[in-house]
Amino acid sequence: MDRKTIDVYDAKAGEYAKLVTSDTPSRHLRAFMDALPQGGTVLDLGCGPGNAAATLRDAGFGVTAIDASPKMVELGAERYGLNITLGTFDDVNETAIYDGVWASFSLLHAPRADIPRHLSAIHTALKPQGVFVIGVKTGTGTSRDAIGRQYTYFEPDELDRILRDAGFTPIASDSGSDTGLSGETSPWIIVTAHA
Repeated sequence: MDRKTIDVYDAKAGEYAKLVTSDTPSRHLRAFMDALPQGGTVLDLGCGPGNAAATLRDAGFGVTAIDASPKMVELGAERYGLNITLGTFDDVNETAIYDGVWASFSLLHAPRADIPRHLSAIHTALKPQGVFVIGVKTGTGTSRDAIGRQYTYFEPDELDRILRDAGFTPIASDSGSDTGLSGETSPWIIVTAHA
C-alpha cells in the first residue's frame, strides 16, 4: 500500500473512527451478516478502527481483522478489544477458510495493477460459495484526495469484469455518494459476490 495513505490514516485515526462508528450496523454490513452461516468465519480486510469487525464478532462470527495502519490497529485494541493484524492485502494467503470477506472501501487504495492479484487471493481464501463484499469509489484513473490518500477508481462495468475474471459471481450491487474524511463527496459502489 501507498505509504502516504497509511500515514494519513495514522494521523487521522481518531477522526476516521468517529466518521465510521455507528450504534447499528449499516444496511450493507447487516446484509453481509445475513448471508453468512451462523458462527461463520470472516475476514475484515482493511478493517480500520475495527467497528465492523467488532460488530461481526459480537454477532457470533469468528473474525480475522487486518489493517495496514498501526494507529488503526491500536485503536481497534483500545476500543473493542480486537487483536487486529498489522498487514497489507498481500498477507491474504489462506485457502478456503473464510465464509465471508468484507472489504469495505479498503482495496480502492491498492494500485490498479495489483487488484487482480488481490482478488484472486481473496477468492482462494474463501470457501466455495463464500460471500465477498467490496466497496470502491466510482470513476476512472487514480488520484489523491484533499488529505493525500491515494485512490484507484472503478466504473461499475470494470469492477464487474475484474471480479468475474477472479472467479467471482456478482449477485448484488448498490451505489450512492457520501462525504468522507477529506470533506469531499464521492460516488461509490458496493458489490456482493459469491466465490
